[in-house]
Amino acid sequence: MDGIAGLKTSNEAPKYVAWWSGTVPAMEPQPHNRSSVTAEAPPTRKAALAVLMRQGECTAADLAERLAVSVQVMRRHLRCLEEDQLVEASSSQAGPGRPSNRWRLTVAGHGCFPDGNEAFALGLLKSMATTLPPETQAVLLQQQAVVKAAKYRHQIGEGPLQQRLQRLAELRCSEGYVTDFHREVTDTAPPDGPNQAWLISENHCSVMRIAEAFPVICDQELLLIRQTFPDCEVERIHWRLEAGHACGFRLMPLADNPLATPTSPQPSC
Repeated sequence: MDGIAGLKTSNEAPKYVAWWSGTVPAMEPQPHNRSSVTAEAPPTRKAALAVLMRQGECTAADLAERLAVSVQVMRRHLRCLEEDQLVEASSSQAGPGRPSNRWRLTVAGHGCFPDGNEAFALGLLKSMATTLPPETQAVLLQQQAVVKAAKYRHQIGEGPLQQRLQRLAELRCSEGYVTDFHREVTDTAPPDGPNQAWLISENHCSVMRIAEAFPVICDQELLLIRQTFPDCEVERIHWRLEAGHACGFRLMPLADNPLATPTSPQPSC
């Protein structure tokens, strides 16, 4: 369910938000642990992220002084955060001697901190529901779907259907949806036929809370898939709000569609 454009700006790092606790004081040195950020980050790393968020950029020496640890320990923490794609560095020459790295948060690093996008979107939709007639609300959501579909069509290109489905699944995964696709298996149609139907499954919804409050945005998602694949007949076959754990769509290529030619199987997420 796609909802309002830009609703989730930092889907790259939802798994890190759980360990974020807000204000973090200076801490003692922590042992090196490459997997710690994906489980429970050592306090020093959490504190380093907080400092970078406030300062924009810092050297390892700056961070070490602020957090009362050695530069060597701070560099180890920064390398671990870099491996988890939460920070990145650029070289800077501030004076004589060797250039120093200046560290900053990545998009995923910023995603470690709470944001109000979901609350803002819910508030906006509630305002729309109380001030605009249903027809106007529907038009606005439909326009959102049309614009997003045009962007998707540009990103997935004009290749065979399976190739475009693969690219769409990748895009949806990057937006926080756990999306996969596969051929529909039937007793009557050959599994590799040129006009075989395809099934899309979205096993996670980035805007589930919003969809629960405003199911109308699910109609927008169906329109989004139809507009993204105008050479297919698209129908919804699963709806998470009704039953099951996923939303699903069936895409049947239209007759005499040259872009439906199958290619070799590819994984999605």
